[in-house]
Amino acid sequence: MLRQCAIYGKGGIGKSTTTQNLVAAMAEAGQKVMIVGCDPKADSTRLILHSKAQNTVMELAAKAGSVEDLELEDVMMEGFKGVKCAESGGPEPGVGCAGRGVITAINFLEEEGAYEEDLDFVFYDVLGDVVCGGFAMPIRENKAQEIYIVVSGEMMAMYAANNICKGIVKYANSGGVRLGGLICNSRNTDREEDLIMALADKLGTQMIHFVPRDNTVQRAELRRMTVIEYDPKARQADEYRTLSAKIIANKKLVIPTPLTMDELEGLLMEFGIMEVEDESIIGKTAAEEAVAK
Repeated sequence: MLRQCAIYGKGGIGKSTTTQNLVAAMAEAGQKVMIVGCDPKADSTRLILHSKAQNTVMELAAKAGSVEDLELEDVMMEGFKGVKCAESGGPEPGVGCAGRGVITAINFLEEEGAYEEDLDFVFYDVLGDVVCGGFAMPIRENKAQEIYIVVSGEMMAMYAANNICKGIVKYANSGGVRLGGLICNSRNTDREEDLIMALADKLGTQMIHFVPRDNTVQRAELRRMTVIEYDPKARQADEYRTLSAKIIANKKLVIPTPLTMDELEGLLMEFGIMEVEDESIIGKTAAEEAVAK
């Protein structure tokens, strides 16, 4: 049965890199996988295709006149180990809603039979936080049943993960969307693994894998390759293989329990990420503080 998964997380957290390395590991293990890039930057497939950027559905539709004038082979490319790749794209910067590109692209792929292949997994690599209906589309329209959130021990990455959980809760009852777990893409912050495990526990989910920071990832990216292809014997390649195996076997799909802001800040304070609030300094200028001293 086809499993449709969406990867969310704060902008710049490493969603696209994590997704492509994960998918490469799955393909290496014999899984039939498709990536649908849901980011106007169209960088969700470049490592699989060894390309700067794939031509997007929206870009090709603009050239052809409309999306109805496109064929599936125009927008679908095949990369490493047969991974199928499509990019939704979006309008020019500053013009229109990029979320509409996601909706248009996924509808087109469905209508043209892209999902009728003998696929095991589809991964949607989705831009940033759930702040726009278009980017929430894989959740809202019940396209993706499994959500994985890429996070790190940094405060804003955790805020974003918690917000994404709120989006999942919003659509969980009307559809079948569930949270599959947190993927910690390490930034080498203090007590990071323990912190993300604690966050996962409070959200009612699991930290499905801790991906250590490794410069092999950057070396592979410079060659427009995944670590799996660039250096299959590297320790980091095994990390992505482990993540792949855990997701393939994952049965823990939950409706998360998002934290309040006070609870999230309490967790950050507990782990020393955020200092305990000192109410006595709130609203005081530097001059007033100097007098007080």
